[in-house]
Amino acid sequence: MGIRKYKPTSAGRRNASVSDFAELTKGAVPEKSLLRPKPKKGGRNFQGKITARHRGGGHKQQYRLIDFKRDKDGIPAKVDSIQYDPNRSSRIALLVYADGEKRYVIAPDGLKAGDKVENGASAPPKVGNCMPLKHMPPGTEVFCIEMQPGRGGVMCRSAGTLATLMARESDWAQLMLPSGEIRRIPGGCRATIGRASNPDHGAVVLGKAGRKRWMGRRPHVRGTAMNPIDHPHGGGEGRTKGGRHPVTPQGKPTKGGSTRARRKPSNSAIIRRRKSRRYGQLKLK
Repeated sequence: MGIRKYKPTSAGRRNASVSDFAELTKGAVPEKSLLRPKPKKGGRNFQGKITARHRGGGHKQQYRLIDFKRDKDGIPAKVDSIQYDPNRSSRIALLVYADGEKRYVIAPDGLKAGDKVENGASAPPKVGNCMPLKHMPPGTEVFCIEMQPGRGGVMCRSAGTLATLMARESDWAQLMLPSGEIRRIPGGCRATIGRASNPDHGAVVLGKAGRKRWMGRRPHVRGTAMNPIDHPHGGGEGRTKGGRHPVTPQGKPTKGGSTRARRKPSNSAIIRRRKSRRYGQLKLK
């Protein structure tokens, strides 16, 4: 896998780049039984109100059903193909189990068609296998991690991300997350060994606004260009800088401000907090 650049035949092509998709299996087609319709909502909820701004348009997509739980234990599976998923930045792998069942999973970096993977506590600790954290050796790199046993993987699912198993103690496991945070989660939670595929995703340069529109992202308008009724930074005579620290349209601090609840029950599970990009170490009283 890598990045491919085009000849500068136009202004949009000059600095643009794309993934070379070298890791995908040639000739592979999506499994129809694992596809579901994905209607467009334009960022609106069930009441028709916009809850996610700058959404709309974009190419038509179908959703791939992903097996985040990996709860089919004791039955080996063969990787049929590595495929592209328009709904996420990482690649997905189509597994065919020994009993004939097919499931999609998030593919780890380095997994290829024809490889064998397993699930469960008895699985060997190799790339692509999914098992509880309490059965992994310390120092193992994992992704697609559960926060509660049996609920399915929710952490480290985007392209190239991984967490490191720092230590195990009784029924708990300590993980260092990509943000630098060290967090304690139950040892019965499952994770996939390896790192999420497509690590070069962050190096892709879109090059033109139209590629963002293909993804369903509409233009982002600055708050200082709005009226006071539309944004806290709006209004004023002439061009202003907002007159306050950066906030969201709802008035909450942004660009490094802490938004985590001070008395959130899961605060006790955080051993070392992540470092803010702007204000240094985040501290909760």
